[in-house]
Amino acid sequence: MKHKLLNFSVIIEQDEDGMYIAKAPDIKGCYTQGRTIDQAMERIKEAIQVCIEADREEEITPLKFIGVAQLEVKV
Repeated sequence: MKHKLLNFSVIIEQDEDGMYIAKAPDIKGCYTQGRTIDQAMERIKEAIQVCIEADREEEITPLKFIGVAQLEVKV
């Protein structure tokens, strides 16, 4: 079986308890957490592989990363 390499953008945020939340926005519902950034990155790699395996019928193609911005909104 031939394998191909795909590059996915990963967003890492920190919650109020100090846990790091890693999300792969190209794959709906693909996220995990870890106590350190390294742990969150290792776990999101595993989560991406599981999500791809689960959606074998559906072709998952990473989007081209452009950038990240923070936006302040008055509410």
